[in-house]
Amino acid sequence: MGKKRERHLNPEPFLSDDTTKSFSKKRTKPPKTHQTEQTVLSAGMSSKILKEALIQQKEIQEETDAQNPNNIVFPEEPVNKTILVDGDDDDVDNFAGFSDNHSQFGGYEDEINEDEEKLLEAFFSKDARPQRTLADIIVEKIKEKDQIGLSAGVQPLPKLDDSIIEIYKRVLTRNVHSLARLVFGQAKRVGLAKRVGEIFKKYTSGKLPLAFKSIPAKQHWEELLYLTEPDRWSPNAVYQATRILASNMSSKKVERFYKFVLLPRIRQDIRKNKKLHFALYQALKKAVYKPAAFNKGILFPLCESRTCNLREAVIIGSVLQKVSIPPLHSSLALMKLAEMEYGGTTSYFIKLLVEKKYALPYRVIDAMVAHFMRFCEDSRDMPVIWHQSLLAFMQRYKHELTKEQKDDINYLVKKQRHKMVTPEILRELNHSRNRGEKEDDLMSISSPISVINKTIDEDRFDIPDVPMEED
Repeated sequence: MGKKRERHLNPEPFLSDDTTKSFSKKRTKPPKTHQTEQTVLSAGMSSKILKEALIQQKEIQEETDAQNPNNIVFPEEPVNKTILVDGDDDDVDNFAGFSDNHSQFGGYEDEINEDEEKLLEAFFSKDARPQRTLADIIVEKIKEKDQIGLSAGVQPLPKLDDSIIEIYKRVLTRNVHSLARLVFGQAKRVGLAKRVGEIFKKYTSGKLPLAFKSIPAKQHWEELLYLTEPDRWSPNAVYQATRILASNMSSKKVERFYKFVLLPRIRQDIRKNKKLHFALYQALKKAVYKPAAFNKGILFPLCESRTCNLREAVIIGSVLQKVSIPPLHSSLALMKLAEMEYGGTTSYFIKLLVEKKYALPYRVIDAMVAHFMRFCEDSRDMPVIWHQSLLAFMQRYKHELTKEQKDDINYLVKKQRHKMVTPEILRELNHSRNRGEKEDDLMSISSPISVINKTIDEDRFDIPDVPMEED
């Protein structure tokens, strides 16, 4: 067993409360009020104190009732006619308030001249009436019209009840307030739109204003967009605006943006610089995100304007070549272009869409044949692009034509000829099958059946002698 440790005792005794010796360096502070020790009274002593307080309160109540028998809360004080200039502080303590007929100015009266009386009468009019509102004026005008119609012999409208008039007044007042709120809100939006326009004039890169991002959700988005002055936007701002509007708006709404903002800006830039800015070209590619809006807002208006030059057609057509468009939208675009009045750019866009090699419905193919057959009796010589579009159509869809349609195209080629393109069209017609026919086996035509299907039997025992050279 180990030895127990001895306990070390403090050699100095504990200090008493009266000891003045202090070992701490901190300065002694007087105790706070909530830290002072409070002596608790006994129950008997507290009951005696409460009894004495109740006795004193009853005595004070009796004295006040004897002095004021009529229970007047604020007793009247005699009015002193003399005005005290210098008083002691005790007079302020003994002040008991003003009575009903006692002026707080101590009987002092000031003389008022005539001008001041007129000024007071202007502020405090004797015949003060309630203020007229817009609803009151409208009701008054209606009553005047009724009286004029009655004097002219016209049967007036039936009189309305006062309660109905009050309802109309409340409705009109509410409408006036809502109209005022609308006007102030509109003014705020106008200021924001103009500030967005100032930012978009110098925009190159970075974050866009939040006010512009909220424009697609507004009901009057076209007016707000017009206030930003889109014709003065930088090319990068046009790209960012196209990206946001194409992804956040419906096809019908964004179609108007393409038609009235994007297309004029692209044509203006091409005619001014003889080429298209890269940011505007990217905006054109982003516009295909909504193919229906692209066709109705850019492609069809461009062809219908009949002012599209070859440079514009090539630049915009390159977007159609690079970007994938759904077959249904391409079919509708081909059908619409085939029904339009002819133009050189129309044939160019038809050629581009045909070369995308989509599986077109028979209805679109019939519309394309009808489009080309319109020029059968045309006296003018068709341009090369027209012949190229016909050749592209025959190369892609020659097996989807009926026999009658092929005969019509043969007749058309005799009327509209081109020394280099027409032979190619005839070659495609002659080496094609009709609609609904199956593909023939070309090998069966070029080789006899017996040669292909006959098996060669060899006798391994009947081997001819092979001459050998002598050593």
